Amino acid sequence: MKILVTGGAGFIGANFIKYMLKAHPEDELVCVDKLTYCGNLESLEEELKNPRMRFLKTDICDTEAVDKVFAETRPDMVVHFAAESHVDRSIEDPLIFVKTNIIGTQNLLEAARKYGIKRFHQVGTDEVYGDLPLDRPDLFFTEDLPLKPSSPYSASKASADLLVQAYHRTFGVPVTMSRCSNNYGPYQFPEKMIPLMIANALADKPLPVYGEGINVRDWLYVEDHCKAIDMIIRNGRDGEVYNIGGHNEMRNIDIVKLICKEVGKPESLITFVTDRKGHDLRYAIDPAKIGRELGWKPETMFADGIRLTIKWYLDNRSWWERIVNGEYKDYYERMYKNR
Repeated sequence: MKILVTGGAGFIGANFIKYMLKAHPEDELVCVDKLTYCGNLESLEEELKNPRMRFLKTDICDTEAVDKVFAETRPDMVVHFAAESHVDRSIEDPLIFVKTNIIGTQNLLEAARKYGIKRFHQVGTDEVYGDLPLDRPDLFFTEDLPLKPSSPYSASKASADLLVQAYHRTFGVPVTMSRCSNNYGPYQFPEKMIPLMIANALADKPLPVYGEGINVRDWLYVEDHCKAIDMIIRNGRDGEVYNIGGHNEMRNIDIVKLICKEVGKPESLITFVTDRKGHDLRYAIDPAKIGRELGWKPETMFADGIRLTIKWYLDNRSWWERIVNGEYKDYYERMYKNR
């Protein structure tokens, strides 16, 4: 089977490619990525040497370029990770989120329809559901909840989800969708909370925490997420949405304190900053459906996953230090300028 992976040089996409190449030696992968600020080919340095993986630098907002990729590679499936995903950036510049997350998804869906893709999988986010109150730990996000996005980012992702559903119902495009909780693990771009706190703590820089740090997130180790998507694209029911959650709810402030402890830095580095506009209070996913239908469950508890993640960042300082100083952007030119 040939699988086209959009956003494959990003955090979750790169981990997905690594997982799939190991788990399914019979499959071929086509990695499509525009290599914006958070796309990093160094995350796929070994995979680029694998004859079963091909990389194509492509902007999914370019209709003709997307059509060319499909015509040339003829994939059986599409797993669509490519997205602008940082909430703070969406507040500063909503338009780029509309272009990438909505127009880009529409271009891919149209190509999937034209070329008869067997499965289009939309990788979504639990943020499309809005948030939950802190004083109701009995409430969880389920697949049948209405969409109530809070930020331009989550609104653009909700719009993309609706487009996927529309292409399924109107044109018969075979689709599945997943909505996951906050991912963490190796190769995450260091603007996101966990790698940012690790990098700053190691450099004895302030650890900026929004508000009082009481916002709660359900954390999912990235490899567990990859396994769930693999199950869905192979055995998920056509047209269905599957929530993927880690059952690892943590307050932001508690995560930052844990990171300080693990890397041997004082909590005095923690600095409380003005809260984010429209900051969601709590995310919590009920993954019962995917467990019931496909037998998936999270395997990595947060206490174990965060130690694995911290160790990875300690052992791979050159990877994220090159991102911090901007050198990673030169990798594509070094790899491909003479090809």
